[in-house]
Amino acid sequence: MSTIGYESWAVDLADVGAIYPFQGAEVLMVILGVAFWIGWHRIQFVREAEHLENAKKRAVDHERIQESVERY
Repeated sequence: MSTIGYESWAVDLADVGAIYPFQGAEVLMVILGVAFWIGWHRIQFVREAEHLENAKKRAVDHERIQESVERY
């Protein structure tokens, strides 16, 4: 199976050029990688903000906090 179009390596390698798979798809891969990276950060930002908001709401109950501290 050849991903670059060569069935035999018995050629002058100076004329071969790039020998990695998915030649020509570099720009698409970069765009997908950056989109995934930004999306992942957005998801993390939203989830962490929700977690901190829930923690802030729980922190209002001072008796419950005191019970937790005394328990340990």
